[in-house]
Amino acid sequence: MSGMIYLDYCATTPVDPKVREAMQYSLEAGYGNPSSMHSAGREAARLIDKSRCQVADGIGCEPEEIIFTSGATEADNLALLGVLRSKLPEKTHLITSAIEHHAVLHAAQQLEREGYAVTYLPVNSMGLVDPGTVREAIRPETALISIMMVNNEMGAIEPIEQIGRIAREAGVLMHTDAVQAVGLLDVQVNKLNVDMLSLSAHKIYGPKGIGALYVRKNTRLSPLIYGGPQERSLRPGTENVPGIVGLGTALELVTEHKPEEYQRLKRVRDQLIVGLNNCIPGILINGPEVEAAPHIVSASFPHGDAEAMLLRL
Repeated sequence: MSGMIYLDYCATTPVDPKVREAMQYSLEAGYGNPSSMHSAGREAARLIDKSRCQVADGIGCEPEEIIFTSGATEADNLALLGVLRSKLPEKTHLITSAIEHHAVLHAAQQLEREGYAVTYLPVNSMGLVDPGTVREAIRPETALISIMMVNNEMGAIEPIEQIGRIAREAGVLMHTDAVQAVGLLDVQVNKLNVDMLSLSAHKIYGPKGIGALYVRKNTRLSPLIYGGPQERSLRPGTENVPGIVGLGTALELVTEHKPEEYQRLKRVRDQLIVGLNNCIPGILINGPEVEAAPHIVSASFPHGDAEAMLLRL
């Protein structure tokens, strides 16, 4: 890895040293079971409570509205399956887009196998969902709309605030996968008009295997698994204390440095696009030029083999 220019941050990020330090403390001092009443258990529970507040502060919600999961994939599944399965028989319709992450698309396909109806909205050439198509797709039986905030392939920033407003006016729940937006864009759940939001630690310099789902108060969900009372019984099982601490610390750090990091990445993105255009004739930059995430560049090379190029990186 020495000397390598790592460009795959949408897939995963390295762990920030401050995150590692916080996790190390939790491994040494927070080793107790958070459900235990003794001092070791109380310290573990305190670390979870602190992390829950850090995550809540980062997205503008109440701590009790945060459910810790094993990652964004589980959070997406809990949002989609949890809502639809809890609303039978009167609400049986889901609206999503054709370019969602597989965690959403495959969960939607599972719902179809269970007899639910799913509408997959198209996007334009820039990868953007037209809010008008969302409005047209809503039916009396629509339970949930799920549209990602930033597309991880093209970098398109979806009009979530507007779509969320449409959902709220129609009395339909709104979920967004904000994995590629947290830490760079303004991710405030009330401003976005969302009822649920998924995020992941390992996309913001935290550890793998931990994520969270924001669930607005009074939103009814059915759990995916069953067991103890942890995470309001929506995600039972002994908590992953080091992972939770890593997520809370990572989100606090990226939130603190968000404005300058956004501008830094935008400059680097613009520089990369100029360099690619100057060096490679006929290259095509995909996605929106203006309403684009600052950390994503999608390019098509007309005279190159994509797999061969990737293997040489």
